[in-house]
Amino acid sequence: QVHLVESGGGLVQPGGSLRLSCAASGSIFIINDMGWYRQAPGKQRELVATITSGGSTNYADSVKGRFTISRDNAKNTVYLQMNSLKPEDTAVYYCNARGVVTASRTYPGVWGQGTLVTVSS
Repeated sequence: QVHLVESGGGLVQPGGSLRLSCAASGSIFIINDMGWYRQAPGKQRELVATITSGGSTNYADSVKGRFTISRDNAKNTVYLQMNSLKPEDTAVYYCNARGVVTASRTYPGVWGQGTLVTVSS
C-alpha cells in the first residue's frame, strides 16, 4: 500500500509563512507527478501547485509569486513553501500523487488526509 501523510499546517497571521510537507510511504519506485490542492468550506477542491518527476512546476494564478512547490525524489516527499499568506488561503490542503509505481502495482492517484491552514489575526 501507498500512503501520503501531510504535516506543517496550523494557524498563521496574514503576511506570514508556512511550509507544508507530504511524505509518501511504501515500496515506491517512482512518483510521476505530485501536487497540492486545497478546499475551503463550501467550496470545490482546487489545484494549488504541481511538480513533475523532472521538476517542472505549475501554479494557480492566485498563488504565483507567493508559493513554491518542490520535491525530494529520494525521500518521496513534496513540499509547499507558502509566503505572504492571505486570509483567502485558509483551507484544508491535500497532497496528491499521480502515477505511483510500486513493485506490485501502479496507483493512478493517491490522496493524503489533508492538513488545515488557517490565516487569521
